[in-house]
Parts: sequence; C-alpha cells; structure tokens
Amino acid sequence: MRLLNPQQVHGDIFRLEQTNPRHVSGRRDQAELQPAEDFRSMLFDGLNNVNQLQRDHAELSVQAIIDPESVNPHDVTIAGAKANMSLNIARNVVDRVIRAYRDVINIR
Repeated sequence: MRLLNPQQVHGDIFRLEQTNPRHVSGRRDQAELQPAEDFRSMLFDGLNNVNQLQRDHAELSVQAIIDPESVNPHDVTIAGAKANMSLNIARNVVDRVIRAYRDVINIR
C-alpha cells in the first residue's frame, strides 16, 4: 500500500489528498506555510502576550471595583485565570531556557 506519491512531497512538506469524499480536504494554500519565526521574536511575542493578559485582568479588576454593575464577575475570574496560566507557562519556559543555557555552558 503506497501512502504518498512523489508529486505530494516537496522537501519536508507533503500535500495531503482527499481519499474519501466524506473526509475534509487536505489542501492548503502555500501562503499558509510560513517559515518559522526565530526564537527571539517568538519569545518576545509571547512575553508581550503575557503582559497584555496581565493588563487586561488588572483593568477588569479595577473596573469591577469602581463600577461593579458594568463587569461580569465571570469575566474577571476568566481573565485572572488566563493571566495566571500565561504567567506560569512563561516562567517555565524562561526557567528551561536558562537551564539549557547553563547546560551548554557547562559542556565546555
């Protein structure tokens, strides 16, 4: 049974084909296949996202104190959970990056 034909494979990218009419089409536009960003920009984008989630939670908390009727308590709780989760993930990523850097330095 042959899964891929040579026309589907381009380097490490291969195009999926629909084998059953009930299956979702595997076609993707080439515009969707963007090269990966470098680690530095991904890290800074992630930290900016964490910062924005922290700010959103702070703004909702202040608004809940100033005008409680204008804010749904569930929104404040959800914003707090998102901010806390993103901060924990960011902390773990930074810790692992530092650990990896130390490991590389100790290899010398």
